Amino acid sequence: MPVLHNLVSNKELKQRLMEETEPRTTVSFYKYFTISDPQAFRDRLYQAFLKLKVFGRVYIAAEGINAQISVPASRFEAMKQQIFDFDPALNGLRMNIALDDDGKSFWVLRMKVRERIVADGIDDPSFDASDVGAYLKADQVNTMLDDPEAVFVDMRNHYEFEVGHFDNAMEIPADTFRDQLPMAVEMLAEQKEKKIVMYCTGGIRCEKASAWMKHQGFDNIYHIEGGIIEYTRKAREQGLPVRFKGKNFVFDERMGERISEDVLAHCHQCGASCDTHVNCLNDGCHLLFIQCDDCAVKYRGCCSPECLEESALTPEEQRQRRAGRETSNKIFNKSRGLLRMTLPTPINKDDA
Repeated sequence: MPVLHNLVSNKELKQRLMEETEPRTTVSFYKYFTISDPQAFRDRLYQAFLKLKVFGRVYIAAEGINAQISVPASRFEAMKQQIFDFDPALNGLRMNIALDDDGKSFWVLRMKVRERIVADGIDDPSFDASDVGAYLKADQVNTMLDDPEAVFVDMRNHYEFEVGHFDNAMEIPADTFRDQLPMAVEMLAEQKEKKIVMYCTGGIRCEKASAWMKHQGFDNIYHIEGGIIEYTRKAREQGLPVRFKGKNFVFDERMGERISEDVLAHCHQCGASCDTHVNCLNDGCHLLFIQCDDCAVKYRGCCSPECLEESALTPEEQRQRRAGRETSNKIFNKSRGLLRMTLPTPINKDDA
């Protein structure tokens, strides 16, 4: 049986990617449908993707599939057809092609079986994830944005909302999708009669959120088809005003797609206008935060003087300093400020 996982170091894989001469296409897709044997599904798809030189991150669960991948441009159509033919439920699947793509979004294929394709914390056997709100296309989104009876709800995390959003959109101030769902119900309790429009990056979170809101008794629920990515693409193709402002945060090496020239965020160190996300270069931190060019030079890519000092120590001195350090989410949080934290994964990629 062939090896069904990667055996090459990340350093070598990154080098191979940099040496590629053919452009790559970055694409994301998801589908809620029943998979009776997720592990067998995963293994078959892994082999198919490996032959097409697909890189990226794919989650598979009994409830469906969630993928963010890149593929050599010449193999994009073959990959798409492979997905359409792979399972009847995937035939004609919508794929969100990246808006601002340098082809260097992923350097390895990671495909995992999970309990859920999006970590939602829902433990209610009566919940029907397929009973979703009404889809909105680009022109309908723009119409809704001008409707005083419509409330736009951003179902992304704070670090995503901070760099880009629709005007007057409601932020649900939680660090994870599982925490956002009950919070959204509470925050919108007095607006049940209004039109609730939910949106996210590519559609996967807001689609499930729309079903959850309906399950909680909300009747006028909508969500943007394909999320920010598809809305922007269709609006541009149709010559419509693109009403999303700033950057669309993405869960890969790019960390953002420029939608408009508006810069909504600020450097977390000096407060200058900036919307560039980075990870602290201190290997004992890797905090996800916003840093301007001047602070990148001043702190040498680190998030704080402490991290700058630590990064200059010998490897052994760094290990001694980090021993016993408490762990937490490695994301800048507006309520916590720039805290040094030590979880090895900078963002919750289940929320992609």
